[in-house]
Amino acid sequence: MFARLLCTALAVGICCVLPASVAGADPASVTIATDDVPARTAFSTRTLRGDGCGSANENEPRAALSLAKLYLVDYALRNGTHGTMDLAAGERAIRFSDDAAADTLDAAYPDAVDAIAAEYGLTHTRGGYWGTSTTSTADVATFLLAKLGADRDSPILEWMADAAPVAADGTEQNWGTAELPGVLGTKWAWSDTGISEVASASFGAGYVVVANTIGSTGEHTEDVFAGVGAATRKVTNSR
Repeated sequence: MFARLLCTALAVGICCVLPASVAGADPASVTIATDDVPARTAFSTRTLRGDGCGSANENEPRAALSLAKLYLVDYALRNGTHGTMDLAAGERAIRFSDDAAADTLDAAYPDAVDAIAAEYGLTHTRGGYWGTSTTSTADVATFLLAKLGADRDSPILEWMADAAPVAADGTEQNWGTAELPGVLGTKWAWSDTGISEVASASFGAGYVVVANTIGSTGEHTEDVFAGVGAATRKVTNSR
């Protein structure tokens, strides 16, 4: 059963259809109000039914942060030549957001991010070194939806579903889109230097949700719930 979620942002003007388990409430009371998301946050959601909506800035290139590891690991898994090394480094890069593991893969496949962008039509993604790559929430959503559809057996989804509670650098991985009810797996991302910038990307049964915030993890989570709606927050707080 699916709950129809009205996308109220006039700039988008389309409706999203997410599983009822995500809304967790009377479908009539749940909206995706992307015009309620502050400009500090870019927000995108897509479904296997072909629905999708996002904030007005969902195509804005921002620092990819550790979401670039999704692209890097996908390339290594499908095109890499180092077998078990690629598999082990890929798992650590996704489950633990391990920068050293990502550096190992980046050294072996320096053009990986650009190659994935070209393959999946990620028009707002630029590669080079993974740690300085840029992408948009719309591009990350497009990529993850492709994994969820034609490549649902990808280890990337398995590792996102079994992410470590604490990342390799000690950061807790328990915020953002991961807090939405119905989420099955998440990849988190954050800046280590300069201004605070964080991101998260999650998938559930037939949908993906991605957000990037110039701000703290707390602000990020607040903005995610602003986009998905107050009814979802009520369900989450009652868990």
